[in-house]
Amino acid sequence: MDTIANDTTAQLPANTPATATLRTPSPAAKDLRKRPTFWTRLGNAFAMFRNRKSIAGLMILGFFVLVAIFADVLAPYSPTKVDNTARFQPPSAAHWLGTTHIGEDVLSQVIHGTRGVIVVGFLAAFIATIIAIVIGVSSGYLRGWRSEALSAVTNVFLVIPGIPLIIIVSTMFEDPPLILIAAVLGIIGWAWGARVLRAQTMSLRSRDFVLAARANGEPLRRIITVEMLPNLMALIAASFVGTVTAAIIALTTLSYIGVIPVTTYNWGTILNWASAQGAFRLGQWWWFMPPGLCIAAIGVALSLINFGIDEYVNPRLRSAGERARALKKKGMNVNDTVTAVRTVPAASPQENQ
Repeated sequence: MDTIANDTTAQLPANTPATATLRTPSPAAKDLRKRPTFWTRLGNAFAMFRNRKSIAGLMILGFFVLVAIFADVLAPYSPTKVDNTARFQPPSAAHWLGTTHIGEDVLSQVIHGTRGVIVVGFLAAFIATIIAIVIGVSSGYLRGWRSEALSAVTNVFLVIPGIPLIIIVSTMFEDPPLILIAAVLGIIGWAWGARVLRAQTMSLRSRDFVLAARANGEPLRRIITVEMLPNLMALIAASFVGTVTAAIIALTTLSYIGVIPVTTYNWGTILNWASAQGAFRLGQWWWFMPPGLCIAAIGVALSLINFGIDEYVNPRLRSAGERARALKKKGMNVNDTVTAVRTVPAASPQENQ
């Protein structure tokens, strides 16, 4: 009796007897058909952070997060400690980034100011991302008046002026806490992410796997959380990173112009004090340059993460990046517009004969 050599799928030949049986799949073939493990699915969900741009941005951002967590340990002095004998001192061994007009250590202020920036940025982004997911995905999956109502709410929040609202809220409190500032920034910053998620969800709701889940009677919460959200992770991550950037810029800007009280330490309040005391005019660069460089560095880190996510989401950018890396490994210049062609020397007359 003939047997089939293929362990997985094969068709019986025409002359095979009817009594022929298929061989049972081997253990290796069974392992291939196993569902991916939790760690495999988790790794695939965060594959957008595996390129060099995202890794570099995460390293810079992780540095600032560690500084914010261990600010009390890293700061050599208290940010409010006054030393009248060391006023307007340039960087030295005692004060690595110099001192202010009343002898406060600039390095300690920058380190403690990192905590306020990180807390407000991430908390505002977390609030905005949660609202964007709930409203954006729901309005994209639902149909009829419910989808239109959620879309109208999103459009209203798109045109709400954020800066005047924050100014009004800040003037209602003598010393507004960072949580309140982050909540206001998050509430007014979710609409753009919701619009993007709504558009992508509307394209996903007609896919085969979503239609199959609906045909099987899966509940709505499972369709959204299990079937749709894994396919939206790249957009959600990009929305989160963009909201962190916008929140940090808004916080430092409002602190610099004096809307947020200067008692709340962050990089914007340091720039506010430096401007008020004439540090820009007197050329005391050690007072205003460090917080400015920190703002630029965290902006670069978030931009690199966003570029890495964009390269992962966009197939053209991903293929271009892979091609550039392959050319670099071969020692070729990726900026060359002309490809070198190897020429074959012409045969001599003697060889032709």
